[in-house]
Amino acid sequence: MHCISLPSSHQLLHPPAKTTLKLACHVSPRMFFNDSATNNNSGSTNGFSLIKNVSKLLWGASLPPGILISTVRTAWTSTWQIMMSQLAPSDPSGAYTRPLSKFRLNPTAATTKFHLYVGLPCPWAHRTLIVRALKGLEEAVPVSVAGHGLDGSWEFKDVPDKDNDILVPTMDRVNRCRNLKEVYRLRKGGYDGRATVPMLWDVEKKEVVCNESYDIIEFFNSGLNELAQHPGLDLSPVELKEEIEEWNRVIYPNVNNGVYRCGFAQSQEAYDVAVSDLFSTLDRIDDHLGSSRYLCGDRLTLADICLFTTLIRFDLVYNVLFKCTKKKLLEYTNLHAYMRDIYQIPKVAATCNFLEIMDGYYRMLFPLNPGSIRPVMPSVCEHEFFSRPSKRESMSSVGKRVQHVL
Repeated sequence: MHCISLPSSHQLLHPPAKTTLKLACHVSPRMFFNDSATNNNSGSTNGFSLIKNVSKLLWGASLPPGILISTVRTAWTSTWQIMMSQLAPSDPSGAYTRPLSKFRLNPTAATTKFHLYVGLPCPWAHRTLIVRALKGLEEAVPVSVAGHGLDGSWEFKDVPDKDNDILVPTMDRVNRCRNLKEVYRLRKGGYDGRATVPMLWDVEKKEVVCNESYDIIEFFNSGLNELAQHPGLDLSPVELKEEIEEWNRVIYPNVNNGVYRCGFAQSQEAYDVAVSDLFSTLDRIDDHLGSSRYLCGDRLTLADICLFTTLIRFDLVYNVLFKCTKKKLLEYTNLHAYMRDIYQIPKVAATCNFLEIMDGYYRMLFPLNPGSIRPVMPSVCEHEFFSRPSKRESMSSVGKRVQHVL
């Protein structure tokens, strides 16, 4: 799976320039006929006068409030449906249908010079960063981190690294492109589809190797052991593969994609089904984790990493923006402790940039948050809170510490 971006600015149905995220963040609530107003009261009065005069020009002396509200609601609903159809395709019932990844991994591809493209808000890209870190592939597979662009695209920027402990957006370190779309277009034959993350790039052939996140993490886990600092770490051992696949069949549609089904639902019926699937699955997993440190017992697996990248964003973003409001993750005793347990594994916290996650969702997903206002970060979603002891280590059999990194 991968993270999509909003349609680029040259597309016909992109919101007009006057409603772009940048301007929406800086519009002043005070409107003046001139610059003489110097206080809030004067600004408020003049602002009202301006609106009143414009209304008279457009509709005469007055427009009944009911007609005004009905007109605006109809116009906004139509515009919202157009934007949502481009951001999040749906079936006839209004249920979100995630587009398939265009580039799947070819196991016969012979190359040893890879480059990984990611975006920090994206949970699908996040899983590749975690496996890359745990396997010790940082030097073997360099990374370029795209940030959110004002038009909803992934663009590269030079962000001062104020905190060396976490990843931040970067410039394109291998192709020197301005945005991810340009990187995709470098491949032989070009590319005009959606530019998604994560994306694994063949540096020598200048080709997209893969943009399916699960293919990439499986490849990082077992396909580059000769380049890994921790080749002995196996996050998908043969004896657990069937169990891992069973968990993935539950977690992907109902949790990983389930939160998107809630947030991108275009009908009440589609939302109701999605939110029921999501929380019934979380209830089931929480119950299971009451007697098991990880999904498959004592061993951390790819299934845990795939679940973690959704959980770490739950109270931060999905609970509010995607309307996953039945419960906060904090209300799930086992799930929340499980998430903190994984967060505290060495190198994992460095892949979690909470401000970038919030910016990416609240400022990129214009149809869900037209004002682009990013709420304050919940205190229970800060590093200090996630660093509290999970007390789950004692759940490992024979009292041993689970070996995460060899």
